[in-house]
Amino acid sequence: MIVAGGGPAGAAAAIGLAAAGCRVVVVERSTGPEDKVCGEFLSGETMTLAARLGVDVAGLGARPIGRVGVPGGAAVRSVALPFAAAGLSRRRLDEALLARAAAAGAEILRGGAVRGFAVDADGATVTLDGGRVLAARRLVVATGKHDLRDHHRPQGPQGDLVGFKMHYAPADPSALDGRVDLLGLPGGYAGLQRIEDGLVNLCLLVGRDRLAAAGGFDGVVADLVRRTPALAGLLARPVLPRPLAIARLPYGFVRRRADGVRWVGDQAAVIPSFTGDGMAIALWTGTEAAASILAGETTDAFQARVAATLAGQVGRAAAVSRLMVRPWFQTLAATAAARLPGLARALARTTRLPVAV
Repeated sequence: MIVAGGGPAGAAAAIGLAAAGCRVVVVERSTGPEDKVCGEFLSGETMTLAARLGVDVAGLGARPIGRVGVPGGAAVRSVALPFAAAGLSRRRLDEALLARAAAAGAEILRGGAVRGFAVDADGATVTLDGGRVLAARRLVVATGKHDLRDHHRPQGPQGDLVGFKMHYAPADPSALDGRVDLLGLPGGYAGLQRIEDGLVNLCLLVGRDRLAAAGGFDGVVADLVRRTPALAGLLARPVLPRPLAIARLPYGFVRRRADGVRWVGDQAAVIPSFTGDGMAIALWTGTEAAASILAGETTDAFQARVAATLAGQVGRAAAVSRLMVRPWFQTLAATAAARLPGLARALARTTRLPVAV
């Protein structure tokens, strides 16, 4: 078996297959631990699925989260989440999952990327950087936000958004203890939360026009601080060499064709970042891909089942995401957080993974 991609979805698939005695090769483009554009929010489902795969997120330093805050000027209105959550960097989580895959018996090939594949009656052939070709009976595609040649996902209705991620080292990160903040800004929105080692993670999405008008990422952050002065102490000391960025996010995408392989994670469905459920989808689809192969399910049946399961959740989240970039909706959301906390909790529930884990 070949798993293309060693992020949460690919690692989950590899763990399940290797634990069942299958020979598994994971092709991971990174040469070692690295940061990725991600909100780094672990929902309750994510933590449950990670634990089943043998990863203790608390032991990795994950910071507990029980509330969501909506800043409004100098004040932050917060609402209890309907589930336990946590903050943990992808650098730490991804490596822990890959280590579990290796411990289960999977072979991890690092430093090369899958560029394309072909499928015939004998299985799949996978082409790597430099022209190397691998062959296997089954292929799981878990390349995350990176598309393979001839398999590009459509841009989607919010294709003008650019995603950024930056870690900060505030003098006093306790201001965010137990809380993730959703921040509104013209033409976009952001999430801010604690992760391990006294750091906070800022993940923001902003339209290209607004990004240009602000003069780039630093200008957008400065605008956030002007709108919410309490953020100044949290966003004063960046620790990454530069903000990580990604464009053309296909929010709302759900894959319905298998093309002879199993697609998992962001290659199966792309849920907007504000839900914090992307990693749950990644771990669930990876786990389901392994079970599908072991059960002899066809690739078409697997992809159709995954699409049917996730379509409602992703569609609802995509509709809300289109509203969240509008100033009037951001004002309404701040008011609702103060006056209608039950509505905020209902929104959180309706954008969760719709299966028991």
